[in-house]
Amino acid sequence: MLGILLGSAVPVSPARAHGATESPPSRATGCEPGRGAVRASAACRAAARVSGAALAEWDELRVPNVRGRDRRMIPDGRLCSAGIERFRGLDLARADWPATRLAAAARHTFRYRVSIPHRGGFRLYVTRDGYRPTRPLTWSDLEPEPFLKATDPPRRDGAYVFAGRLPRGKTGRHVIYTIWQTSDTPDTYYSCSDVTFTAARGRPAGHDPASARAAPSRSAGAEASSSPSAPPGAGAPSSPVAGTSAAKPARSTGLIVAAAGFAGLVTILLVGGAVALVRRTRVRREF
Repeated sequence: MLGILLGSAVPVSPARAHGATESPPSRATGCEPGRGAVRASAACRAAARVSGAALAEWDELRVPNVRGRDRRMIPDGRLCSAGIERFRGLDLARADWPATRLAAAARHTFRYRVSIPHRGGFRLYVTRDGYRPTRPLTWSDLEPEPFLKATDPPRRDGAYVFAGRLPRGKTGRHVIYTIWQTSDTPDTYYSCSDVTFTAARGRPAGHDPASARAAPSRSAGAEASSSPSAPPGAGAPSSPVAGTSAAKPARSTGLIVAAAGFAGLVTILLVGGAVALVRRTRVRREF
């Protein structure tokens, strides 16, 4: 009877969601036995010597009852193993972990492979500038805020899929640290993905895509203002007063010229008439 009571007092573990980052590959999925990476990668071989068969449990890097207290529960230097002793081979500080090449500031479709689906939220962090892969990864190596969050993304082909923009201004080797906190189990999962950031295609590292979209409008305006084919005043059709005042001097000048011509004609006629009168008077006197 006592045995039955003791047996009934043992807590029953709820069904747990198991998973790890698949794109970009985490150290756990990248060094999974049977994929050939253990033979091809010196870092994976070193991890296998430390962790052995545990590397086959790529979906078991989970810690119960964290409840958002990640920095208190996972010690520095043990982030990639989630502080679990049998996975400590994933914490080896090396610069030759298989790394995925990514373009800074580009959009990327992330895949989080799962063996048991569950609800939860993802937070993705990246290492700070100056990160050194040959030193143990610590919390202070990560940027303070996640560059991407996703809650209950859709699941396709055995993986949660969500898209987002990669961090700007990153170059060289870094780690993307993914935290998956499930909402219907007490477990939180941790993954380290080694990446190498390159500058965005045709842009320097750190280039802001928003600035690129704004630049053409400024240059187009400059070209329009300096174009020799644009007639003066063409850009101000809403100021008819200026156009009227410019036309009045032209009409006044024409009237002045016409008046001057008429006066000259009258003068010529008067002079001509006077000369003819004088000649007729002389002729009469002679006869």
